[in-house]
Amino acid sequence: MQLQTSRAIVTGGASGLGLAVARRLVAEGGRVALFDLNDDKGAAAVAELGEAAKYFRVDVADEAAVAAAVAAAREFLGGLNAAVNCAGILGAGRVLGKEGPMPLQHFATTVKVNLVGSFNVAKAAADAMQHNDAGVDGERGVIVNTASVAAYEGQIGQAAYSASKGGVVAMTLPMARELARFGIRVNTIAPGVFWTPMVDGMPDSVQQSLAASIPFPSRLGRPEEFADLVAYVLGNTYLNGETIRLDGATRLAPK
Repeated sequence: MQLQTSRAIVTGGASGLGLAVARRLVAEGGRVALFDLNDDKGAAAVAELGEAAKYFRVDVADEAAVAAAVAAAREFLGGLNAAVNCAGILGAGRVLGKEGPMPLQHFATTVKVNLVGSFNVAKAAADAMQHNDAGVDGERGVIVNTASVAAYEGQIGQAAYSASKGGVVAMTLPMARELARFGIRVNTIAPGVFWTPMVDGMPDSVQQSLAASIPFPSRLGRPEEFADLVAYVLGNTYLNGETIRLDGATRLAPK
């Protein structure tokens, strides 16, 4: 896929990694539909990106809402050939905390947003993409999911988060294999610790500690670097069914 022809849905597109992806695609001549739940940030993102972008208030965990929003986004974009899932929540909490066992609702909500939400968007997007005209190598669309290095080395307090992101990793290959007959590729990026609004709110000492734990380069990842990898995944037709770590060789400690 050539980035200038990208017609992409970006979930979590109003801030952080999602906004970085949207900026990159629009800069290359593409068009983006931003799925998010923050109206103020969504409006600010559209004001920055211009007529090539539109904000849609969407709860990715709501199957019917996602299906309707994908249809509306496809109409705005003039087609749909890419979906980048960046929406997610941290869902931190211990299995056995000071106030007792983790409420099931906490675990279920984390999985519903991070895993079920990614699935909802991916399947609705694939349903639309299957009708596209075939491009190079018969490609009709690309889906890029976002997992986390916590899918592999979850820390104490990340049982729900790691389970949700591990599910994203696990569904990547079977989904890629199934959608291959439609010419739709599926890949996942597993980022390490990146500069996001969540990290910005941490004390400087915590930020410095996180940076020092990364082998090389010893700093937090930049959202633009995540967007660079998304752009590469979209452009390389032979890259399929893969989960790529983007983490400076870090491996999370137990806590």
